Amino acid sequence: MGRAAELLGVTPGFLRGLDAAELFVPQRSAGGHRRYSRYQLRLAQRARDLVDQGTALEAACRIIILEDQLAEATRINAQLKQRIDTRADQDAERD
Repeated sequence: MGRAAELLGVTPGFLRGLDAAELFVPQRSAGGHRRYSRYQLRLAQRARDLVDQGTALEAACRIIILEDQLAEATRINAQLKQRIDTRADQDAERD
């Protein structure tokens, strides 16, 4: 946790706050130390940016979760649109 906090320029308490706000749950080493993925570090950096702009920590976490959900929904929507377009092209070729 100390190294992750150092990389992000935050305190370990800030990272514990993200964990408590359930933005993400870090893996644990055999010794019980928190281990963060690169994705989790990106989320933590985004949270720090929002907090630095004056957003409350809980609100920043909610914003990030909603942004992540929107990105996933957009990705799924694009995949479904591509399937529909492919089927429409296949149907047009049959006619």
